[in-house]
Amino acid sequence: MEKQIYIKKGNDEIELFSFEKLKKSLKSAGASKDVIETIILGIQPNLYDGMSSNEIYKKAFAILKKHNKICASRYSLKRALFDLGPTGFPFERLVAALLKEKGYITKVSVILDGACVTHEIDVLAEKDVNVYAIECKFHSDAKGSSNVKVPLYINSRFLDIQQQWNTNSNKKTHLKQGWLVTNTRFSEDAINYAKCVGLTLLSWNYPKNNGLKANIDSMALYPVTTLTTLTRKEKHQLIEKDVVLVKELLNASNTMKNIGLSEKRIHHVLDEIKKLCNVTQHNA
Repeated sequence: MEKQIYIKKGNDEIELFSFEKLKKSLKSAGASKDVIETIILGIQPNLYDGMSSNEIYKKAFAILKKHNKICASRYSLKRALFDLGPTGFPFERLVAALLKEKGYITKVSVILDGACVTHEIDVLAEKDVNVYAIECKFHSDAKGSSNVKVPLYINSRFLDIQQQWNTNSNKKTHLKQGWLVTNTRFSEDAINYAKCVGLTLLSWNYPKNNGLKANIDSMALYPVTTLTTLTRKEKHQLIEKDVVLVKELLNASNTMKNIGLSEKRIHHVLDEIKKLCNVTQHNA
């Protein structure tokens, strides 16, 4: 019988460590049964009460990277989203790209007049003459979450913009709904309030099987921070040049040269991107 170990999660909560949960996340990244078993055997002897989930992740990632770099890239997605910071702008770009892939026309950082005051909207998305105002709440670590105050605030802003937009006879579109997107999680009260007022929520794993992770995986819209062939410094240099998605690097060899990558390393990066974006999809 496996010994019960309690670990400390990124948000400081204590929970019982689950091998099944670890196996599921590794399988979701595309790891084979044999590799998963190797990782479990590698981690098991080093587990102890109070161990952080981040420590376990690092050990699992290191073993996975030795066996399959592409699976390691996919396994790192949650941390890779945190690494998009410190500002929230790259995350907004990622959200806009996800919506564009679903057929929306998107704009990032748009100033709109409300009935009472002016607002800056992170992402404005249009589809079938309906417009959606999207607020992105980026957190650079797992401790950040959105309680009920956040959707309360976002919905009040949306209603102010909606009143102005939909009474303007010059507008040919209808401002239909407000959205709130975060890379961490929402409290139960936040979810209940959003359901009640018709505000769409999107977080790492909400709605179930259709959260950020599921959408990024299904569309292969990975951020550059997932790449194992780039250093942390190089990833941030690319983000500073407004390269946020790995797919954008397929046609950005000059940008990689500009940050000091050799032809050989560029070849390795492009090889990883092609494999990552065409990797066999697995259910999250």
